[in-house]
Amino acid sequence: MSAAFDTVIIGGGNAGISLAARLRRDGRQNIALVDPSPVHRYRPMLNYAATGLAPMRRYERAMTDVVPAGVHLLPHLAGRVDADARTVTLGPREEGPTITYEDLVVCPGLTPRWDAIPGLDKAYVAGWAASAHVPEYAGRACAALVRLREGTVVFSVPPEPASCGGTVLKAMFLACDRWRREKVLDRIDVHLVTPFRGLLGLEPCDSRVQPYLREYGITVHEGSEVAAVDHHARTVTLDGPVPTTIEDVDLAYVTPLSRAPKFIADAGLSDGGVAGLVEVDPRTLRHARLDSVWGLGDAATVDTRPSGGALRPQVAVVADNLRAARDGGPGTRYDGYTIIPIAVSRDRLMLVEHDRDGRPAPSVRGIDLTVPRRSTYAFDRYLQPVVYFRKLLRGRV
Repeated sequence: MSAAFDTVIIGGGNAGISLAARLRRDGRQNIALVDPSPVHRYRPMLNYAATGLAPMRRYERAMTDVVPAGVHLLPHLAGRVDADARTVTLGPREEGPTITYEDLVVCPGLTPRWDAIPGLDKAYVAGWAASAHVPEYAGRACAALVRLREGTVVFSVPPEPASCGGTVLKAMFLACDRWRREKVLDRIDVHLVTPFRGLLGLEPCDSRVQPYLREYGITVHEGSEVAAVDHHARTVTLDGPVPTTIEDVDLAYVTPLSRAPKFIADAGLSDGGVAGLVEVDPRTLRHARLDSVWGLGDAATVDTRPSGGALRPQVAVVADNLRAARDGGPGTRYDGYTIIPIAVSRDRLMLVEHDRDGRPAPSVRGIDLTVPRRSTYAFDRYLQPVVYFRKLLRGRV
């Protein structure tokens, strides 16, 4: 196959689907979406699924059902990008079919770096480590968290780059609330490892959450990261201000470190860092060196903490700036808005909205959404998935 497209989007997650829909609504024709996955997931539901509060299958759709009408779905890996020739080779081998583009948008998400934390892969295989942030292990995480009745549990907020890393707190608090309701929490020793000072290094979030940490009896290891996991000894070793080894661990809810897919660095599109992110101007989301390449989402240098909520303004900025680049009109800029939803119990949730400098960036005036509320829990748990599938993925938000 050899085909020419106006716009090629690599990645069929929230960012890629939403952008394709927005571009179609703006009148752009001949768009290709490259993604090998047959299934599209509403990822924010994974932490609810991990704590037994939502059947994940209800929040999955066939990729063919969510790709906008008129967009060409190419169910392949992006094997190689030649930015000079403006081509993308499909499939894992370099001799695969090649397509050409006028504009390329790169938003493939992140992939686990299993070798970055020694022993973690063995603990996953053995079944005593899991995380909903690795979707194929969400079911195992649910089984482990629901089944646990005593012992030691370690949750970790992964260091950046991470896909909605702060929402690990949602899984932790929901699990603790479940254990409390089942009257077994006093038999479970819960540890939280976070690379930030305080909790997430954000105010007023950190202050709001402190009472819940005390209420659930959670030991916080701040400014720390998981350095190693010993499968045979069942230990988790932490690197931080006070190096620590947590022993006799029954469950490690530890997310592996992440990086962008390798083709980005191979194509010379990355920033040269260990994670190999697409090097974009964090305000315009255009590539720093290549005018025909754009990036957004978890795998791009957007200079803010990745989240699903951050993608809505990013999609709008890329769509507007693609149009401005063609028509010569004014573009728009991304201020780094992002959002972290944290459920502190089975019926209360807080929303932490901030910009790339960590300053609060509330989207609703007159209501402090950092105060945990039943209404925000209900919106996040029940209404937001409907908005996602019916509006956001169709370019209407």
